[in-house]
Amino acid sequence: MRRTDPEGHGPVRYGPPLPDQGLPVLPELRAVLAAAADRADAEPPGGGPTLLDSARGYWIRRGLPATPDRVAAAPGAPALLLALTGALGGDVLVPRPCAAWWTPQAHLLGRSVFHVATPAECGGVPDPYALLETVRRVRAEGGDPRLLVLSVADDPTGTVAPPEVVHETVEAAAGEGLHVVSDETWRDTLHQPRDTVLLSPAEMLPGEVTVLTDLAGPFLPQGWPAAVARFPDNDFGARLRARVLDVLTVLGARVAEPVAAAAAYALGEPEAVTARLAASVRLHARVATAVHHAVVGAGALALPPRAGRHLYVDLGPLRAALGAHGVGDAQDLEDFLTTRLGLPAPGGHRFGDELAALRVRLPTGPLLGATDEERARCLTDPSGSEPPHVQRALTLLESAFDDLRDDAQRWEPPR
Repeated sequence: MRRTDPEGHGPVRYGPPLPDQGLPVLPELRAVLAAAADRADAEPPGGGPTLLDSARGYWIRRGLPATPDRVAAAPGAPALLLALTGALGGDVLVPRPCAAWWTPQAHLLGRSVFHVATPAECGGVPDPYALLETVRRVRAEGGDPRLLVLSVADDPTGTVAPPEVVHETVEAAAGEGLHVVSDETWRDTLHQPRDTVLLSPAEMLPGEVTVLTDLAGPFLPQGWPAAVARFPDNDFGARLRARVLDVLTVLGARVAEPVAAAAAYALGEPEAVTARLAASVRLHARVATAVHHAVVGAGALALPPRAGRHLYVDLGPLRAALGAHGVGDAQDLEDFLTTRLGLPAPGGHRFGDELAALRVRLPTGPLLGATDEERARCLTDPSGSEPPHVQRALTLLESAFDDLRDDAQRWEPPR
């Protein structure tokens, strides 16, 4: 069923994309959760002292000092972003594309969301000049932009913003009086940590930036919702945190105690957690590189993945070939590739891109197997190469894109 998109992108078929299954639960995390299973209550709004102290330690180890009264927790990043948006007021600016869950928070509150183009070399962070132009245009039209949400290690594009881009963008935002929320969920999943420099906006302008980290994904299973936020260490940060806690209290958004225990354990970064995360990052990096090679080899466009578990692919160069399969927009492309590849391929319209643009986000997780046993084998194979079931999945994906390339060559007009 189709209807008009609220942002004016044209008709969109609504509905969630297929789930992206993660790796099996770490046994140590499962044991922590089981040990706390009889604690049926929830943490107080904003999180309990043990979880918040673990969050402080996590940020301190990354050069971002945090005091107990400048940290908060919630059952998932969407709840925290909703509370932040409600507390700050005004209109919201985000990069195009952006994480699929960012804009619904603002729309739920009746706030306007304005997408800003990203620079050619990365996603996640608006181009500073485009940001300034958008802010001025919005104000000229009677809007009230107050919040910029960005991500230096980006979902959906899998890129890491260069420090100079982050610096220019955050300075531009601060100059226009915008508060910055930096979603740093994927900062610990750099594919080449020795060769990639990640700069948090909070390192540059600590008084103007709130850092948001969703633990479900990098540290916890997707079904264990927990997220933490670090507020500026000044009077504004104290007031903002107080307002956020008010919103979380009204929403009843409290972390379940067993999940809070697992989150505190993971944020403490014991060897079991860091070893699993490092192995997972290496695995997803290898698979993402193979996927990138396949799609670029077929003539599609995609920035090299540098972090996380996704790639963002522009199939515009293959439009004629896709048109022969009845693909005319991003929703059609999502339907076509999800069926053809047997894995979730959400269209770019879910991430704020234009419906007419033939872009999709491709995940690496589903290529690791359909069962816990298959996915666990990916982490334990002593050969260092991908297990046969992963090689078959990558071969299927490469074959599907090769077919599109061949179709495109047949549809290429004569010169």
